[in-house]
Amino acid sequence: MNTLPLTSPAPLLDVRQLQVAFQTRQGLLPITRDVSFTVMPGERIALVGESGCGKTVTGLSLMRLLPADVARVSGQVLLQGTDLLQLPERQMRAVRGRDVAMIFQEPMSALDPVFTVGEQIAEAYRVHFPDRAQEARDRTLQVLEQVGIPLPQQRYHEYPHQLSGGMRQRVMIAMALICEPKLLIADEPTTALDVTVQAQILRLLRELSERTGTALLFITHDLGVVAETCTRMVTMYAGEVVEDAPVDDALIEPRHPYTSGLLRSLPRFSPRRAPLAFIPGRVPAPGTLPEGCRFQPRCAHANESCQAPQVLQAIDTQHRRVRCGRAPELELPGVPTHG
Repeated sequence: MNTLPLTSPAPLLDVRQLQVAFQTRQGLLPITRDVSFTVMPGERIALVGESGCGKTVTGLSLMRLLPADVARVSGQVLLQGTDLLQLPERQMRAVRGRDVAMIFQEPMSALDPVFTVGEQIAEAYRVHFPDRAQEARDRTLQVLEQVGIPLPQQRYHEYPHQLSGGMRQRVMIAMALICEPKLLIADEPTTALDVTVQAQILRLLRELSERTGTALLFITHDLGVVAETCTRMVTMYAGEVVEDAPVDDALIEPRHPYTSGLLRSLPRFSPRRAPLAFIPGRVPAPGTLPEGCRFQPRCAHANESCQAPQVLQAIDTQHRRVRCGRAPELELPGVPTHG
């Protein structure tokens, strides 16, 4: 009998104490603070929170796409042990698209209107595989078919304005997948799509992840999408990670008041004929953050202990971390498990 201890695989991405600030005329304006999480190979993680919580800024900083003359990024972004924040720009260009790719929110503004979609997808392949440039067209047709675009040979020669919103989003996914990246960052990939197309895109991303082993970092505010697509949920509030847990645990038994508030605000989870639950107030703007817990001005469970800064810490044995000193004593409602 084998008695050797089992070891966990090393994380594909290890984000440690990531901080982003923007240079302004008044000085540095902090945007995110102490953002830490890991992504395992093949894992599908959701980064959730209200608008203004720092989700997109975090995704862009991982790719080093924030303007260097304005953004000040510190911490570590370790991709298989290599700190992306320390790479020279030339080496970072080799990582973008090849090892880490990103699907942006609005495909119409991300695609160039003067080039065909086939040319734009093939260009990404030629940049990273110049010795195989002749294969670019065949590989483009293959990935167009892979993402479910009918008649790929015809679509190859069409321009973005000739495609529907769903088709353009599939083109963005094809562009991100053509080099078979290890990690795919999807920033609200179903924004402005109708429900049917949204379901198709989500199913496509989930199937591609399961089939190819590509890890997925899904940036969204739609918790229904999270439940259907992801295996773990990282909740952000006011530039900080406030909860990190397996998705079922986070949805059914949230341990941070903000996560619970988000779930209770979903109309379909509110009791019939009852007033719709909501979180009072709004996300504080950068530069106006409260002392101590950043959520305490909006939190119904806040007390004097919340005036002190809160630390992201493990609270049980189920790989869960929460930035709330009161978490062990609180019983917070989540998604009902019946009906």
